[in-house]
Amino acid sequence: SEPGEWLMETIRVGVVGLGANTRSRHLPGLRACEAVEITGVCNRTTESTARAAEEFDIPRSYENWQQLVEDPDLDAVVIGTWPYLHCPITLAALAAGKHVLTEARMAMNASEAHAMLEASQQHAELVTQIVPSPLGLRAHQVVLDILESGRLGPLREIAVLATNSAYADSQTPMHWRQSAEFSGLNALAMGIVHEPLVRWVPDPVEVLAQDTIFTSSRPDPLSGEPQSVGTPDSMHILTRLPDGVRGIYHISGVLHGGPSPQIHLYGEQGTLKYLLAPQDQLLLAPAGGEFAEVEVPREKAGGWRVEEEFVAAIRGEEKIQFNDFSVGVRYMEFTEAVTISAREARLVSLPLQQAEQE
Repeated sequence: SEPGEWLMETIRVGVVGLGANTRSRHLPGLRACEAVEITGVCNRTTESTARAAEEFDIPRSYENWQQLVEDPDLDAVVIGTWPYLHCPITLAALAAGKHVLTEARMAMNASEAHAMLEASQQHAELVTQIVPSPLGLRAHQVVLDILESGRLGPLREIAVLATNSAYADSQTPMHWRQSAEFSGLNALAMGIVHEPLVRWVPDPVEVLAQDTIFTSSRPDPLSGEPQSVGTPDSMHILTRLPDGVRGIYHISGVLHGGPSPQIHLYGEQGTLKYLLAPQDQLLLAPAGGEFAEVEVPREKAGGWRVEEEFVAAIRGEEKIQFNDFSVGVRYMEFTEAVTISAREARLVSLPLQQAEQE
């Protein structure tokens, strides 16, 4: 630094759950920020904590997440655990005066999500952020521009597709995402594709859903013992938006050669298709015309800047856009509405009434 230059105060971060996304995105992203230090780590076991601390040169290890959260030397907590711990760690971290960045999905259910939002509002001086769906970030502004330009005309229908073959083989061991104990009501890729959609169009006000579990029991990946599958293998959802637009979702983990993640917006004057993955490609067609790719100008291209956004918000330089806790509450209410509709074979209105939240 030049003599007399203001020195930026170091932000010290503790990580609970140093899993794949934290390794590939959060640690590099945080360490790329000026004056940020990964100070502490806590994983599920003492052994994995020690390994992570050594591998990533993290000076402090903790026996449990409670010790990490209570460490007065930490300024912020990154929660990289499965959803079952997102709410308790968030509430404890906020109570301890820590900023919070938590993995998606926000929580196990809508009730936990509301508790997290309420706590964040009670500690408004602290930054709270949920890791966004990475889908749709690149062309986000271009999608908004097309909708605002009126090139599609009034919207009529929406299609949300996200299928793969991850669970097509009935002998594949159970994944933690299939455990209701660890994942709650979150299922398949529903949240990761619904979240980008509602960046561009209003949230649905009605939901009608069906789901099924084709393989009800799978071997535990460690013990080999059979375990009951707790989340759907396939989901079909109908929605109504406030202005009468209809939506249809096809979400599945058991299809060979099914449609990859994509969102279609069908208007009176044209259609926009966003092939979210793996292509990340926008296609636009006027009524009766051929589809052509929409280029995303460099100056309008978005991208992954979660860790940079988190640090900048802590320093008061910007507000969280992707995603604050209010966004998480909205998608968790949608998730719960889908679950209720499928379980009870009825139409469910949004936003949820408190009595309907688990």
